[in-house]
Amino acid sequence: TLPEKKMVFKGLVTNKEDMNKLMLTPLIRYPLPGGSALITFEKAEVAQRILEMKEHVVELSCGEELEELDQCRVRVWAAPVDILLPSSLEIRLTRNSRSILVSNLPSLGIPEETLLDKLELFFSKTKNGGSEVERREFLDDSDQVVLTFVRDGVAERLIEKGHIQVLIGKGKYEVKISPYMSGDITNLQLQPSRCPRTILLSGIPDVLGEEPMRDTLEIHFQKASRGGGEVDALAYVPAGQQRVAVFVEDAG
Repeated sequence: TLPEKKMVFKGLVTNKEDMNKLMLTPLIRYPLPGGSALITFEKAEVAQRILEMKEHVVELSCGEELEELDQCRVRVWAAPVDILLPSSLEIRLTRNSRSILVSNLPSLGIPEETLLDKLELFFSKTKNGGSEVERREFLDDSDQVVLTFVRDGVAERLIEKGHIQVLIGKGKYEVKISPYMSGDITNLQLQPSRCPRTILLSGIPDVLGEEPMRDTLEIHFQKASRGGGEVDALAYVPAGQQRVAVFVEDAG
C-alpha cells in the first residue's frame, strides 16, 4: 500500500561480505478514529475514482432484521491517506567488542529459551573458544542470537573464525559468527507520501453492527456501477472506538 521511494544510506562499508545486508522495512502506524474505515483496492485507478467522487451514498440492507430500514442510506466521505516515509537516513554504527552475532542457526523446533541455553553452554567452554557468557538474546523478528561475554578478547577470536561447528543435542551444526553492531539514527528526513490504493472513509454512523457494516461497505465499493472495484483489504472502526492501522511496504 506504499508508493515507490528512494532511500539514501550514507556510511562506509569495509567488508564485502556484509554489503547489501542493510534492510529498511517501514511499519507506519496510522490512527483510525471512530466512524471511519480504510479501504485498499487492488487497483490504484479505482481508489482514484472513489476519491474524485468524494461523497458516497451507501445503502444499508438490513435483511430480515428490520424491513423498514431496507432503504436506509448513509452518506460517507472519501479522503486520501497521506503518511510520512523516510527519504534520507543516516545511521552511526558502533561495534560491541565483547559481543558476537550468531546466525545460520538450525531449525530444530525447540523453544527459543532452550536453544539459548544450549548456545550459552557451548560458547561458555574454553575448549570451544568461548568463555563465561554475560548475556544472551534473540534479535527482534529474526533468527539471530547475540551473545555477550564477560571477558574482553573472546568475541574477537570467535569472529576471526567466521564459522564454527556447534554441538546442539546429538547433532553438529555450522553457524556463522559476525561482529555485533548497534546503530543510532543521527539524521532522519521524512517526506509525505500518498497511498495509491488506499482511501479513508469518514462520517460512518453507528447504525449497524461492526461485521454487517464492514460487509455493507465492501459490497458497495466493489460495484463498478458505483465507481468501485475489487477490494484487497478493509478495516472499519465503529463510532466511539479508536484503533491503529499498520501499513507495510507493498510487495507488488
